[in-house]
Amino acid sequence: MTDILIVDDERDIRELISDILEDEGYTTRKAGTSDEAMAAVSSQPPALMILDIWLKDSAMDGIDILKAVKRDYPEVPVVIISGHGNIEIAVAAIKQGAYDFIEKPFNIDQLMVVIARAMETSRLRRENVELKRKGTGPVDMIGASAAFKSLKSNLEKVMRSNGRVLLTGPAGSGKELAARTIHAGSDRAGAPFVIVNSAAVEPDQMEDVLFGKESPERGIEAGLLEQANGGVIYFDEVADMPPGTQSKILRVLVEQSFTRVGGSEKIQVDVRVISSTTRDLQAEIEAKRFREELYHRLNVVPIYVPPLADRREDIPVLAGHFIKVFNATQGLPLRDLTDESVAVLQSMPWPGNVRQLKNVVERVLILGDGTGPIDAGELPGSEGSDAGVAPGGGIVLPTALATLPLREAREAFEREYLMTQINRFGGNISRTANFVGMERSALHRKLKSLGIVTGTKSGARVAYVAEGEEGEDQAEAS
Repeated sequence: MTDILIVDDERDIRELISDILEDEGYTTRKAGTSDEAMAAVSSQPPALMILDIWLKDSAMDGIDILKAVKRDYPEVPVVIISGHGNIEIAVAAIKQGAYDFIEKPFNIDQLMVVIARAMETSRLRRENVELKRKGTGPVDMIGASAAFKSLKSNLEKVMRSNGRVLLTGPAGSGKELAARTIHAGSDRAGAPFVIVNSAAVEPDQMEDVLFGKESPERGIEAGLLEQANGGVIYFDEVADMPPGTQSKILRVLVEQSFTRVGGSEKIQVDVRVISSTTRDLQAEIEAKRFREELYHRLNVVPIYVPPLADRREDIPVLAGHFIKVFNATQGLPLRDLTDESVAVLQSMPWPGNVRQLKNVVERVLILGDGTGPIDAGELPGSEGSDAGVAPGGGIVLPTALATLPLREAREAFEREYLMTQINRFGGNISRTANFVGMERSALHRKLKSLGIVTGTKSGARVAYVAEGEEGEDQAEAS
């Protein structure tokens, strides 16, 4: 894009600059008044604007036009020219966001150097915007379990609205992917998706990062809220936001406007807010670490993102997807999973959730030998257990199991084994019975004797040990 808009009330100056730029291969448009300038910008934002400070017979002067352009089109660099230049005017222009200031009569070589730098800045800004948009293209959420289908249904319900969404769930469960899915399916899909990592920003820098800042030395530096204008701003781990910033964000949510740090002008924005947290915000409110008013503003539509343990049926599909991704992006081997390796993956605890599964798959592909199916022996052992293989090939029992009498140890093993298999198959008793080699009726009797029942959690059927008479009631019902 080489389009440059020249705004000057002197026709000779407009023509001179235009002729020089067109000789250099640029395309130009010209405006002699503020009305013509704003109409030209509105019809098609230029790659660069060359703007005179003093405009005769115009409703706005150059500073007013500069303010309007930087407010509505912050990516457009503006070079100010003036025949009445002084240090005060130059400082005022830079403070309002001008790229540079040149006095009349200007040196042509100097002008061309400034324009070349400004056009490069314009190109980089456009590329940055495009990269942000490409990064939020079609988003694939993988799964077929009941818990996944429930989550996907909830996300689809909120896509077309502008309602604020609060995503909760454990670390690594896919909250950012859920937020990107909402954005990709919304009317704002072509606009930026901007992430605010609340935990990674120093508290004393948070307002600069969010609202931007103004200074005579550096001019205007747009914050993340401005960068997200028209799109979505995603507050990751919103519970980590400093208390002082929380009150200001609350005002932004109410007014859809803010003031840059060091500035005085109100900046209007149109952003949709999506937040996420791994913490209990109600507990944070009680502990006076999170503002209750902000919680109610953010929690318009709460959506729970379930842990991987609640969607074990999805593990083979997810693992296969990650294998294909790593093959395409890193050239790692395209390997299948054996039934045994699938069983091991589905029985692991996964405290790190989907993120941990992705890391495990990558590790196996990097360290594994050959391109054949992934064997169960290549997978890491279950974390949190001291069971393993003895040097002679025997089994090393967990300490808690090894200290029990045989009958109690057998019952404990059967209870944990059957709950693992039931959860692996999404609460499906028939599939579990088929895998463990039992008749369905015999499995029901065994579950009853062990006090195991199934219930719904996060949209998925899961097994757990019942208390009191609950086991008898549910066993009879099944």
